[in-house]
Amino acid sequence: MRPYLVFSVYFIVLLGSCWTNIANGQATATKETSGDAKVFSKSGIVVKSLAQSDSSWDGTRLPHYPKGQPEITILRITIAPGAELPLHLHTVINAGVLLSGKLTVVTAENKRLYLEAGDPIIELVNKLHFGRNEGNVPAEIIVFYAGVKDKPITIRKSDLKTSGKKENGKQ
Repeated sequence: MRPYLVFSVYFIVLLGSCWTNIANGQATATKETSGDAKVFSKSGIVVKSLAQSDSSWDGTRLPHYPKGQPEITILRITIAPGAELPLHLHTVINAGVLLSGKLTVVTAENKRLYLEAGDPIIELVNKLHFGRNEGNVPAEIIVFYAGVKDKPITIRKSDLKTSGKKENGKQ
């Protein structure tokens, strides 16, 4: 099993145990620390909200979830120094956390978001954009997509005409 998958399973089990203890009144009350972090003193677990919003990073309201059988996709993407992703759009809500390196996200309108290791992102939906690693080390990001079974989560601009979508992502 891959180390990050083992860690994810361990974390989910540990966090589930923590929430069970809290629900059963076995943990002491939460206390606020810096920002949104909460410390459960008996368990030694810290929970910190990285992002929560009804809008993407550029301020656009997120769309409703699509109809159909839900399908979650989690990708670990590594972008080499100097590399640039092709212009693309996401058809579903997605969010991620940059694990290492630096990443610049640029929209077709030239709006920019600069990310450093540890930064979260609530991505654009149905808006053309690309990512570029302007740093000296690989940029690694984990992205979670709330999609629908048998539907694409990402479409390159070059494929938009063949997919039946217009450039703003709407039919």
